[in-house]
Amino acid sequence: MSGIEGKVVAITGASSGIGEATALLLTECGAKVVLGARGLGRLEALAARIAGGGGEAAYLPTDVRRRGDVAALVNLASARYGKLDVLVSNAGIGPLAPLDDLRVEEWDDMIDINIKGVLYGIAAALPVFRSQGFGHFIHTASTAAHRIVPNMAVYAGTKFAVRAISEGLRQEAGDKLRVTVISPGFTRTNLADSTTHPELKAQTIASMEKFAISSDAIARAIAFAIEQPADVDVGEIIVRPTAQG
Repeated sequence: MSGIEGKVVAITGASSGIGEATALLLTECGAKVVLGARGLGRLEALAARIAGGGGEAAYLPTDVRRRGDVAALVNLASARYGKLDVLVSNAGIGPLAPLDDLRVEEWDDMIDINIKGVLYGIAAALPVFRSQGFGHFIHTASTAAHRIVPNMAVYAGTKFAVRAISEGLRQEAGDKLRVTVISPGFTRTNLADSTTHPELKAQTIASMEKFAISSDAIARAIAFAIEQPADVDVGEIIVRPTAQG
């Protein structure tokens, strides 16, 4: 993956799951990573692990619901390393529940994190990419953005929005910027932690243990998109377990 070596990659939701796996893989390939997540302790531990393996990582506590936090993460990349090649907007939550439960606060959180967090990333990085003359947005969507099932209506809606925003951005980006959507299927992450509905939480955990794929599989897809030549834009990659319907 020589196309990754030397690149500076900022990642939101970097302290666990797909974000953590991506940071580890990219640093193994010679990238410098800038890690953002809400948990300072996990960020420190991941940065130390990367440094112990000979990689380079900066980090900043980042809540993507706050535009200033996302801007600060992008600014850290530029200040520390002089550029930003890739922004991976990966932070997301997926509390599952029937609409009849009226868990409006959870709906608000999904909109703020899954949609507005991506938009704040665009607002922060797009001027930097335009000034540099290069840059790559990678947005984590979901197979839920392709197939709607009960109890996932709002989550699916946010991920449909990510795909729509990303496609609009791609069409406006011109020939110097790249935009990629990564749509994971059932993946071993801590996504179930955000579900407060007891039965659905238990079902999610059971299914995850039964057939979910590793976060490493999604990290490899992200790396594939990054390593392509500058004039090659991988529009979307869908990665799911073979057992997923």
